[in-house]
Amino acid sequence: MQLIQTAHELAEVVAEQKRAGRKIGFVPTMGALHQGHAALVERAKLESDFVVVSIFVNPLQFGAGEDFDKYPRTLDVDARLLSDIGADVLFAPSAAEIYPADGQIKRLSAGELGEVFEGKTRPGHFDGMLTVVNRLFDLVNPDLVFFGAKDAQQVALVRRMLNEQISVGERAPIRLVECETVRDLAGLALSSRNRYLSEHQVGVARTLIAALREAAKFEDRAKALDAGKAALSPEARLDYLELVDADSFEVLESSKGKKARLIIAAYVGDTRLIDNLVIDRTS
Repeated sequence: MQLIQTAHELAEVVAEQKRAGRKIGFVPTMGALHQGHAALVERAKLESDFVVVSIFVNPLQFGAGEDFDKYPRTLDVDARLLSDIGADVLFAPSAAEIYPADGQIKRLSAGELGEVFEGKTRPGHFDGMLTVVNRLFDLVNPDLVFFGAKDAQQVALVRRMLNEQISVGERAPIRLVECETVRDLAGLALSSRNRYLSEHQVGVARTLIAALREAAKFEDRAKALDAGKAALSPEARLDYLELVDADSFEVLESSKGKKARLIIAAYVGDTRLIDNLVIDRTS
């Protein structure tokens, strides 16, 4: 595996692979890798010929009072994991490479979808996320990109951005592959922030998926949300629990005959966790 830290060297390596007719798969991350990330890389290896993984803790998607400074940075450990599972390139740029002082970086807006749920709690987060993802797509020039379904609102925004850019000829086609959330044996969605949890708090955190599963038993929104809240540990501080359209994130009053998604965010101690569950009642 090659460790690359500059955009220039990355462009040369990717161009060489493209000249050889190879499909470039890309997995963007912020590091502190776990088996959920490993699953994305494994999927990328199956569907592409050359896999680039980026590690960049993006300052633009952290708001005031969030955990940018303490966000885990474990590059050496991450590099060993990626080498072991067969990634071809680890792109670990500095902030100056991503946001050069003399460069004209396109700032993107997530619009209305970026202002609800995660965006309401974390103002500006999705603007920063789209800005860095767009920049990374420019640098990596991938054919396929791989995102985890746990971050469903992020996936929806990236998919919309790609569709808009491709439709107007701003970007060559890129296929977005949404990969299933990886969970522990008790159902807790794997997250880099899980390392902040004590053993007791892990048990509390596992009630997020319990809440979603209980809520999923009901088509009616009010009944679903009541059931979900009842299943959530009282030690978890709920931010939101909602029934939405699986793709547009529009709030639904019922999931009957629809493809819906239950979404949740809650604090366990000082750690904020998210999860979601798709409900398909179209058949």
